[in-house]
Amino acid sequence: MLKRLRNLVSPPAAPARGMSGVSPLLRNDPPAIEQRAALLAGKNISYTLKRSNRRRSIGLRIDDCGLTVSVPLRASEKWLHSVLQGKAHWVVEKLDNWQARKPVETRWADGEAIHYLGELLALHVAQSLFATPAHRRGDKLWVFVANDGDANEIERAVTLWYRQEALQLFVQRVAHYAQLLDVAPRAVKLSAARTQWGCCTARGSVRLNIQLIKLPLHLIDYVVAHELAHMREMNHSAAFWKVVGSVCPDYARLRKELKSVAL
Repeated sequence: MLKRLRNLVSPPAAPARGMSGVSPLLRNDPPAIEQRAALLAGKNISYTLKRSNRRRSIGLRIDDCGLTVSVPLRASEKWLHSVLQGKAHWVVEKLDNWQARKPVETRWADGEAIHYLGELLALHVAQSLFATPAHRRGDKLWVFVANDGDANEIERAVTLWYRQEALQLFVQRVAHYAQLLDVAPRAVKLSAARTQWGCCTARGSVRLNIQLIKLPLHLIDYVVAHELAHMREMNHSAAFWKVVGSVCPDYARLRKELKSVAL
């Protein structure tokens, strides 16, 4: 599966603390989730701190939500500070990369551009008293709403169009590559995952992120081939990539291209 990088830092050696005889009601456990900030490599970085009694190490994750630091429930401030400072340059570099990849926020209004299969379509918003679905005419997407000044209504209409287009196209591409790979997926569903372009369950259910409909077809095909290959090899071994390469010979280039796209 396509996953984000997670950096784990093991705890330093420390003497055991005699907490076993203390009633949970008397412990002053810190909050499970906190919003914090730290000076890292000369920059003031905001981050989310998550504590869990299941963790034994400190984990750093960077995605579109920013920096999340996961720590054991009673991790010391000294240990946390040491890990953050030790990874300061890595954190700042990764956050800068995410910021550079972050897509421009869409303005839901007449004349604005939206992405579709690697191209740009201009929104043509028209007022209508009837529930007319959005449809494409050349390089324009005609959107019909009751109030042409209501951004939320326009967004809902476009999102519905995206879902219809995505499901129809994804079903077609899955059928195409399923035949090439000699696999039989049980279902094709849309996903709104924040960190995955797609996934395939052991039972053969393929989920593809609706955001793929905005990307060029060759990237959609790569994700489809990738997920269907998991029906032959449920891992990322050399055997798995051989399966992907059998239907997508330039998968390495496409994989790199996909990684440059913000989800």
